[in-house]
Amino acid sequence: MDFFHWTTKIVSRNKGKSAVAASAYISGTKMENTWDGVTHDYTRKKHVIYTEVMLPPNAPREYADRSLLWNSVEWNETKANSQLARSIELALPAELSHEQNIALVRKLVKKLFVDKGMCADVAFHDKGDGNPHAHILLTMRPLTPDGKWGDKSRLEYVLDADGNRIPARQKGRWKTRKVYTTDWDDRGNAERWRAAAADAINEALREAGFTQGFVDPRSYADQGVQRIPMVHEGPDARAMEKRGVPHGGWRKEPGDSPGE
Repeated sequence: MDFFHWTTKIVSRNKGKSAVAASAYISGTKMENTWDGVTHDYTRKKHVIYTEVMLPPNAPREYADRSLLWNSVEWNETKANSQLARSIELALPAELSHEQNIALVRKLVKKLFVDKGMCADVAFHDKGDGNPHAHILLTMRPLTPDGKWGDKSRLEYVLDADGNRIPARQKGRWKTRKVYTTDWDDRGNAERWRAAAADAINEALREAGFTQGFVDPRSYADQGVQRIPMVHEGPDARAMEKRGVPHGGWRKEPGDSPGE
């Protein structure tokens, strides 16, 4: 494996996306989104090798059922622009067995996400074309110690040097600021997660006895490599290709189209 592929996207309602649909896609199952009444059926997908919902200790055990988990998310995110889930796609070494890749992904997901309090819906896909990959769907709202959905952020008063509240321009109000209750949306996470994933892949390859084919999470430019980056082809591009419609000369990325 001489390439590294990790993409992160947000499943947002204002973009017409659904966490239930994304989960049904990666798991190759049929699920109804009780929020909007739409049923999503991906049972014809034949290359879903493994699926699992991984939960933190404070999550209700019934959330191991992905339909219950993501429908609960849908109902607790009531805004038209709600961010429902974080969707990750990770290319895995074709040199490793299915069991080795699954163990790699489970260990990585537990360390990066579940141990931080996120619920993780994990799927391992392999079409047999040399591009095995994992889909990881993560909750974005923290759970309280008793398993209820908590707040993503809160408002706190802005204080002066003496610890007193500062009046706002609007009479009778005080200056406030938004404070996030977790660090899950920290801008530095993308780079840290990519580095951790690359380390996990390289460790798994070494443990399997490989001495080459290791991955580097940096961009080709940062590596000083002159190479055309792989660009993901979504479902629209794939459909155009099937109809014989040209859509550019980009190299294909490993994996298949995310279903969020």
